[in-house]
Amino acid sequence: METSTIRSALAIQCLPLGFPDRERTWAAVDRAIASIEATGLSYTVGPFETVLEGPLDRLLEAAAAAHRALLESGAPTAATYMKLWSGQGIGSSEEKTGKFRAAGH
Repeated sequence: METSTIRSALAIQCLPLGFPDRERTWAAVDRAIASIEATGLSYTVGPFETVLEGPLDRLLEAAAAAHRALLESGAPTAATYMKLWSGQGIGSSEEKTGKFRAAGH
């Protein structure tokens, strides 16, 4: 199977470590999210992780860009945690969470 066409979902948590205050920490996370935005992929930001959807290759490129963004923000250390799901019939984030969001959750 060609990896550029495999439908996938990626949950990613980018953690800049070593900043002395939460403002710089959050600014670094904002920069990582901006790098995800720049990919043009579908994504949803949550309080602990961001979920992206799209072709496998593009998701992996987006993850690398987000991790680099942490380092480029000046973070002394960066950790990125990922959960990756690929294949046919995996469904979309909207299909999985839409009813909860519609109910205000």
